Amino acid sequence: MIEARHLRVLRAVAATGSFSAAARELGCTQPAVSQQMKGLEASVGTTLLIRTSREMRLTQAGEVLVRHATGILSGLTAAEEEVAAIAGLRAGRVRLVSFPSGSSTLVPAALAALRAAHPGTRVSLVDAEPPRSVEMLRDGDCDVALAFRYGSTGGAEEWDDLVVRPLLTDRLVGLLPEGHRLARAAAVSIADLADESWIAGCPRCRRQLVEACENAGFTPRIDFATDDYPAVIGLVGAGLGVAFLPELAMESVLPKAARTVTVEPAVRREIVALTLPDLARVPAVAATLDQLERAASR
Repeated sequence: MIEARHLRVLRAVAATGSFSAAARELGCTQPAVSQQMKGLEASVGTTLLIRTSREMRLTQAGEVLVRHATGILSGLTAAEEEVAAIAGLRAGRVRLVSFPSGSSTLVPAALAALRAAHPGTRVSLVDAEPPRSVEMLRDGDCDVALAFRYGSTGGAEEWDDLVVRPLLTDRLVGLLPEGHRLARAAAVSIADLADESWIAGCPRCRRQLVEACENAGFTPRIDFATDDYPAVIGLVGAGLGVAFLPELAMESVLPKAARTVTVEPAVRREIVALTLPDLARVPAVAATLDQLERAASR
């Protein structure tokens, strides 16, 4: 294996024409230069320098190696500088995937703070609901996944191979048409909505809706299903049904012709930021996790 330190010595010897001159340029002793050259020739398995009493010249193999040495050493220097920049957060890239209500609430504040603190760090954002977002993380298609799970769906083992940064607990609220008989109630029991037409969200949220209703003694009649929260609100506002929505989703959408009500018993989801153990040690990823946590605490 050719070592970079050997290439630096070879290049200095070729440029200066002697071991002693190369030693002065490199700030070492002549025997050290000689030893390095012997090590390089042993690595490549051929003679690189011809030494006579009058001169020292490169062999054909030596000329080839010197020609490549400049590009190799320049590339190594560039790589060292780039890695140092990433390690010092002067540069870096983070691929973030988030579910829509997280993208519209937590992510903007976190990324604005990250850019202000580390302007050289670039972040890309893609929307995906769990479990797809978690699959993307495990498949290497992103570096950080903003995800959620309900207390009754999936145990701790669901993410046991990942680094989990808890962000917040998000309570679901009921969304009723403005003219609904319970729209102005302080709190509504899930059982009171047994005869309603329901509008469901993403598949994971849909499963949670069905489970919560069944625990209250009925199976919901789901007439509409959409992953688009504004669409859910629009359908409710048009009087086409009722829905459960996370409080986080309501932060970025202004309900029209619909009202939110507290639902009992409470249904909550845990919102977290996920990454892989090795990625958690990457400075840009760690900084992104920190900013997401700060955004969630505001």
